[in-house]
Amino acid sequence: MSDPIVILTEEPLGADDRLNIERLVDGADTRLVVLVPANTERHLLVDFLENLSLLDIAKAFRELTSHAPDPATERAQAAETLAVSLAALAGLGAGVTGEVVDGGAVQGLVSKVKETGASQAVVITRPHAVADTFHTDWANKAQDQLGLPVLHLYAGSGFIGDS
Repeated sequence: MSDPIVILTEEPLGADDRLNIERLVDGADTRLVVLVPANTERHLLVDFLENLSLLDIAKAFRELTSHAPDPATERAQAAETLAVSLAALAGLGAGVTGEVVDGGAVQGLVSKVKETGASQAVVITRPHAVADTFHTDWANKAQDQLGLPVLHLYAGSGFIGDS
């Protein structure tokens, strides 16, 4: 059996994501471990600038005036994201497991990679203009802490982030 692959995602995985992971597994007997953060730790100002840079002005101002999300609601959404993601990856490799992680998303990924002895990690996100541009995205942060390559994919596409 191959070393496990740990996957951190902020988005529910779908058919395109399954295809990307299937290519990565390449028929090997690899166990997949999916992590979904209970709290994505986004910052109001960064989100505002990001939405503006993506020309989503209405969303930028809507989120600027919204209240902090309820932790129980965030955890429930993360659990739903995990369930959808596990279903999307069902049948790949030597099986798929997952969990919702509390605390920092990157720290959860780093801990799970070390715990499982994984030699590969994957981060799947939607594009984040500011974090991606300044290399402060989850994949770059995890790569710095782990000292091993971390594949950064954009959810629902075949596009690879710049890690």
